[in-house]
Amino acid sequence: MKRIGLVLSIGVVLALLLAGCGGGGAPQVDWELKVTGAVDSPLTLSYADLVGMEQVDLTDVQMEKSTGETELGSWSGAPLDAIFQQAGASANYVSVTAIAADGYAIEISKDELQGAIVALKKGDEWIAEAASEEGKGPIRIVCPQTPGNRWVFQLQELQVNE
Repeated sequence: MKRIGLVLSIGVVLALLLAGCGGGGAPQVDWELKVTGAVDSPLTLSYADLVGMEQVDLTDVQMEKSTGETELGSWSGAPLDAIFQQAGASANYVSVTAIAADGYAIEISKDELQGAIVALKKGDEWIAEAASEEGKGPIRIVCPQTPGNRWVFQLQELQVNE
């Protein structure tokens, strides 16, 4: 019996270690994203929850800026549709108000949100660790149908609007 207990203990430890290795080396980040408004189940997702979701890659997305030249970039993250499905967002929603940590908020129409993700990576680098993204992480909304100057960084809340 002791041998079975030892084997089970080792199995549990290995399972915990492997679970901690998920997310492809994702950084440990203390961050939450709230989904509120016209949803059946208001939701709070941790950074680890977002890392654990299906990840979508957007490549060669034009990031149209307010000033300077437009640049192409690649982003990876959790699809907004999956997040809204998990929260039970209303099928009749017309827009989302994306709110940043500093209180900045912008309303983005449903049409503009087609193919949008909550980005965790820019290229192959985690936004939370990217020197080029300092002060802009650890997550942001990336909407391929919307100019880059409307992509909210340091995203903390998505309010679904009917």
